[in-house]
Amino acid sequence: MSTALTKQELHNLAMNHVGKDLENRGFEFIAINSKLKKHPQFVCMDANKQYFFVIVKAVVLPENANNYDVVWMESFKAHAGEHDAKVLYAGVGLGNPNGEDLPIYLNEEYLIEYNGIQVLETNLN
Repeated sequence: MSTALTKQELHNLAMNHVGKDLENRGFEFIAINSKLKKHPQFVCMDANKQYFFVIVKAVVLPENANNYDVVWMESFKAHAGEHDAKVLYAGVGLGNPNGEDLPIYLNEEYLIEYNGIQVLETNLN
C-alpha cells in the first residue's frame, strides 16, 4: 500500500526543487533549515556577496502557491533588512496526477507547479 507524504515531507520535496533552482542560478548556500514554519529555509549568497533569505512554501494543488501572508511577510522583510539581506519567495504547488482529492504518495509520480523564485522588495514600505 502506498504511503501518503506528511506535511514535512511535502515541504522537503518543495525545498529540493527550490534548492536545485538556487544552485543552478549560482547561489552559495550558507544555511539550510528544513523544519516547517521556521524561516528562512535557505540563507544564500550570490557572486557579489549579497545575502538572500529564501522562503519556500509548499501547498497542495489546486491551492495557489504564489499567495502568502502579506502582513507576516512585511515583518520578515524587516528582519531581513536588519541583516542586509534580500528576500526571495518560492511557492511550490504539489498534487496527485490522478485527482486533486488524492494525497501525494511516497515514490510515486506527482504534479508540480513552480513559477520560479520571486524577489520581494524590502525597501518599499
